[in-house]
Amino acid sequence: MAKRRRGGGMPGGAGGAGGMMQQIQKMQEDMEKAQAALETETVEVSVGGGALTIVITGHQRVQSIRINPDVVDTDDEEWTADLEDLLVAGVNQAIEQSQTMAAEKMEKITGGLGNLPGLGGLLG
Repeated sequence: MAKRRRGGGMPGGAGGAGGMMQQIQKMQEDMEKAQAALETETVEVSVGGGALTIVITGHQRVQSIRINPDVVDTDDEEWTADLEDLLVAGVNQAIEQSQTMAAEKMEKITGGLGNLPGLGGLLG
């Protein structure tokens, strides 16, 4: 008489699925910790030869904008337009760098799983 395997199914049975669920749960916890850390981690961007410095968090919240009065020429008729251009360029650079920092932090946790077809943003 042949021995029959109990439980049937794939090798590893529910233990394999349970292990995967634990890994997913740990990844989710790590992602939540990383998101919380991004709230306080910052990126500093300087534009215009140091005329303007912007500090932004990993959540794309501007913390500060510093204008160096020694570099801004208020005698120039176009100084306000120049400052406005620097603000736009600086904020955009700060946002891009903040997004890159956040994406790199998440990539370390997910190992690229968020890009798998069919997950529909499940991990991100």
